[in-house]
Amino acid sequence: MKQIETASLLDLSRTDFADIFANVRYPFEILKSIGEYILKKGPKLGPDFKMIKENVWVGAGTVIADSASITGPAIIGRNCEIRHCAFIRGNAIIGDSCVIGNSTEVKNSMLFNNVQTPHFNYVGDSVMGYKSHIGAGVILSNVRSIPGEVKVRIGDTVINTGLRKFSCVLGDHVEVGCNSVMNPGTIVGKNSVVYPLSSVRGFIPELSIFKNDGTVTKITLN
Repeated sequence: MKQIETASLLDLSRTDFADIFANVRYPFEILKSIGEYILKKGPKLGPDFKMIKENVWVGAGTVIADSASITGPAIIGRNCEIRHCAFIRGNAIIGDSCVIGNSTEVKNSMLFNNVQTPHFNYVGDSVMGYKSHIGAGVILSNVRSIPGEVKVRIGDTVINTGLRKFSCVLGDHVEVGCNSVMNPGTIVGKNSVVYPLSSVRGFIPELSIFKNDGTVTKITLN
């Protein structure tokens, strides 16, 4: 399924941590190894990074609010904003110039450079591509209501991720409107838009608009 392979969704030049994708076909495959990767990578980071507490490395220029809570292992890139009451709950790779907003929780996820999760968000077991943005109240939901491994459905094809917890992969430049829910097993292609108040599951192709009644239309470029 080429359309959900890493190269189709993500520009690996937009992260300092592209090597985590070596030897995997689909981006969600990295979720089971983020913690181990951070523990190996963190001590090798250059002078732009400082370990501020056990297994938490932070890049130069990043500002962390006093009320934020960060649990390792975690890497936070350069020139980020970690705002009031943000909760980084471990196994998190956050790229350069990212925003983790007020009352936003991030766990076992990878954010490429320039990602924004600015207000009251939950980002669990997900990959967010370069300049992807989620509006206020967006939830990246990572656990099925019915127990079992998360599957990705693309038309009549079903791919078993082998993961009990996996929310979504958002491709580069994806915009998700306020108070939407990305349900387990969702993949959104590059440059797509999800309307506010949407409940999304499955695959949305690149350059698409997902409307909150579930219809999908193509974005026309002039």
